[in-house]
Amino acid sequence: MSSPTENHHWTMIIDLDRCTGCQACVVACHVENNVTYVGEEEVAMGRFMHWLLIQRYWGGEYPNMQARFSPIPCQQCKEAPCEPVCPVYATYHSEQEMLNIQVYNRCIGVRFCANNCPYKVRVFNWFNPQNPEPLDQMLNPDVTVRSRGVIEKCTFCIHRIRRAEEDARYEGRPVRDGEVQPACVQACPPEAFVFGDRNDPESRVAKMAESRRGFRLLDDVGTVPEVVYLKRGVTDVEGI
Repeated sequence: MSSPTENHHWTMIIDLDRCTGCQACVVACHVENNVTYVGEEEVAMGRFMHWLLIQRYWGGEYPNMQARFSPIPCQQCKEAPCEPVCPVYATYHSEQEMLNIQVYNRCIGVRFCANNCPYKVRVFNWFNPQNPEPLDQMLNPDVTVRSRGVIEKCTFCIHRIRRAEEDARYEGRPVRDGEVQPACVQACPPEAFVFGDRNDPESRVAKMAESRRGFRLLDDVGTVPEVVYLKRGVTDVEGI
């Protein structure tokens, strides 16, 4: 385990063999991060606000076709193409956490970052959030409520990361493996998501990231994502 003061390398593993497309992760992300709901008409116009997308694909030949699902959050790219195009430095890379940070009170909504993102996981907030009673009681006090005109995205629930780091620092111990669980990880029924510090060689993510099933989305683009996917229908056992 890493010490309470040294840098972390937060990584997410998504096992596509386990994902059932139930979208519990999407709902948990909305509730945890105060992501507003825009309604069916705005979604039809492409103005969705989901920080986590469940892409659906069809595999096989008709009539024996099967639906396959791929959860796609922000990939937290080490060489993020969204960062150099931001004119106000609202998005930058944290070398301490290995995360792509979004500073909402800097963002002026030019959407250069969203246009430059090959994964299309950044969303523009078109409207002020509507939270009539009693929905205003469900807002998470640990997360700001964003006004319209800014870019929003997945942050691996950085407020949960900060809380775990502060608790570990106060108690004079390292952050334990599995202690940090973003909302999507906690809510996933088949445990398709695994999250942890890759700098800890004994962590689950450090071991799973070396799996022969592992791959990264659009890896040839050179963005170096921190999200590692595990392929479907492939075993880790050699010779099988």
